[in-house]
Amino acid sequence: MNNKTSNIYPWVVVGLLWGVALLNYMDRQMLSTMRIPMMEDVRELESAANFGRLMAVFLWVYGLMSPLSGSIGDRVNRKWLIVGSLCVWSGVTYLMGYATTFNQLYWLRGIMGVSEALYLPAALSLIADFHKDKTRSLAVGIHMTGLYVGQAIGGFGATFAAIYSWHTTFHWFGIIGIGYGIILAFFLRDKERGNVSENQKMKKIPVLRMLFSNVFFWIILFYFCVPGTPGWAAKNWLPTLFSDSLSIDISVAGPMSTISIALSSLFGVLAGGYISDRWVLKNVRGRVYTGAMGLGLIIPSLLFIGYGHSIFALVMGAVLFGIGFGMFDANNMPILCQFVSARYRATAYGIMNMCGVFAGAAITG
Repeated sequence: MNNKTSNIYPWVVVGLLWGVALLNYMDRQMLSTMRIPMMEDVRELESAANFGRLMAVFLWVYGLMSPLSGSIGDRVNRKWLIVGSLCVWSGVTYLMGYATTFNQLYWLRGIMGVSEALYLPAALSLIADFHKDKTRSLAVGIHMTGLYVGQAIGGFGATFAAIYSWHTTFHWFGIIGIGYGIILAFFLRDKERGNVSENQKMKKIPVLRMLFSNVFFWIILFYFCVPGTPGWAAKNWLPTLFSDSLSIDISVAGPMSTISIALSSLFGVLAGGYISDRWVLKNVRGRVYTGAMGLGLIIPSLLFIGYGHSIFALVMGAVLFGIGFGMFDANNMPILCQFVSARYRATAYGIMNMCGVFAGAAITG
């Protein structure tokens, strides 16, 4: 590989994984807007408690699997792990179009949690290996925009269901994901993690002991969990909140809420990545400060969302939330890279992801 290609390929990796990130959030998110059309065929979804269980089972399984998924990501070829997980959750999405009972949806949602959990730790550690300090936060941030765009498209689930049917919507999104997995198999490649001597040295140290004996890892665990509860609650319940507060149909409220968060999050991760990559060159705590600035914006956003009953208040809350969460999201893996070896970044991120998701599952269910 010549020098020019080697300089471009790290961004090709970001582009390829951007598509996977989009499908990751699109497939999980669209169910949150499709409750009403699905109720006609699956009567159990009339119960808000049952719908909450359906959303929460994904989070509990996703959270429980995250540390194991990270550990797997540190031990196997990340390319094939990513391709395999994409094809499995896309297959599950396809099968959800055939579901006729709540139990079928519940089990499929749980399987989706397993397969999607395998993706993010491996993808972020792969991006972190291809990018160094000057571009790492921006690269992670650009990848995260794929999650937000996927979340926005998922918000159109009820709209697609109204035009076609909820069965057809699940079928086509599943087929698209499997097709993209085939493309990914040809163009994505893994990267060697660390040098040989470092790898041999690190293999002798139990990974959990190494991580949990590091005080900075405990700090970032707490830092990662802080926005978990409001973050997942907003992602899963905001379409319903928009619909109820503004008395509008869910097919309109879904896109309005998810697009508001997605577009503002897109701005937040790009701004947060750009600021962080420059700040860290002058101050080693620059990434932490940038993420903390993002968390500060979540406080007023929750006030707008919780107490607002107008389009302006709810959209303003969603926008502030998106910008803040985006700035926070862009810097979690780059912060982790400052004190965790390349050999164990997927495991460390998996543990962090578990803690954040559990905070969200507790409030979602």
